[in-house]
Amino acid sequence: MTAFSTAHAALTTLAAEGGEHTDTHPSISPFMTGGAALVILFLLLWITTRFNRDR
Repeated sequence: MTAFSTAHAALTTLAAEGGEHTDTHPSISPFMTGGAALVILFLLLWITTRFNRDR
């Protein structure tokens, strides 16, 4: 067996045994996370444009 096929077999076994899968924590909302990331990116964009006024 090569290293690739050994790794493939191990990952396949691990995936088959992982029947119990818990998703994210119930208090974390994907919409709040995405909204916060968008606000942070807009804030960084605004800061960047304030520093580059001379261009």
